[in-house]
Amino acid sequence: VQLQASGGGLVQPGGSLRLSCAASGSFFTINDMRWYREAPGKQRELVATITSLYSTNYADSVKGRCTISRDNAKKTVYLQMTSLKSEDTAVYYCSADVRLYRFTVAQPYWGQGTQVTVSS
Repeated sequence: VQLQASGGGLVQPGGSLRLSCAASGSFFTINDMRWYREAPGKQRELVATITSLYSTNYADSVKGRCTISRDNAKKTVYLQMTSLKSEDTAVYYCSADVRLYRFTVAQPYWGQGTQVTVSS
């Protein structure tokens, strides 16, 4: 199982970005999918979660500015970020709880990270 994150880049304050993370490989299903971020000198932070039933949860720091979504047919999770601030600058990682086979427990897999820089 591989997760490939994309969509990061340099954006001005107040701007928007859409991150994508596509899963590939052989597996039975994906449960929860998440976005984390890690800023320089800070611990990795959980940004948003979306369950297999499309229930979502957000960190207070991004609530109202970010939207997590998923397309199960494309095996992809998205993070739409708006009204970006300098403090959103970080490497963003996707994670997915993957069940390899029907009767196995889901295990977490991670993408490689994509850099988001918010600066004028």
